[in-house]
Amino acid sequence: MPKIKTLEDAFIHELSDIYSAEKQLTKALPKLARAATHPQLAEGFTQHLEETQGQIERIDQIVEAQGLKLKRVKCLAMEGLVAEGGETIEEIEKGPVRDVMLIVGAQKVEHYEIAAYGSLITLADQLGYTDASRLLKETLQEEKATDEKLNGLATSEVNRQALEAAAEVEPAQ
Repeated sequence: MPKIKTLEDAFIHELSDIYSAEKQLTKALPKLARAATHPQLAEGFTQHLEETQGQIERIDQIVEAQGLKLKRVKCLAMEGLVAEGGETIEEIEKGPVRDVMLIVGAQKVEHYEIAAYGSLITLADQLGYTDASRLLKETLQEEKATDEKLNGLATSEVNRQALEAAAEVEPAQ
């Protein structure tokens, strides 16, 4: 980890980290979309890819407006979450149970991003970076909305489909 001595150093480090996370996510989302069986889930991953690209553009705007230089860091948390998604795809047969686990993994990603953006907003506010704070809040709202959509899809359809599929597979007793 690079030396962090000031609040601005902390902001730059965390912004660099989430930038890396978002870049990794742009590579993972198309794979998740292809792995999903439920059409709304696949479409949700595709839509979130477009949103994620916009979120990266917002970070670029912040960097330019504040005259910052991002650090070359790799977000290890996102690397792990993406790896878990890959394991889900490899180890679980395509169908409703895989969809359940894809949603679980995607919600883990969203919760990580919600925490990261919330912290960045606090730092931006303390540093007086008003425009950065506004842009980060836009992204935070998108991340929260995505989490809510995932939760709604899980509770309204996907989890039930997985239960029904399991009932068909299990022998009656």
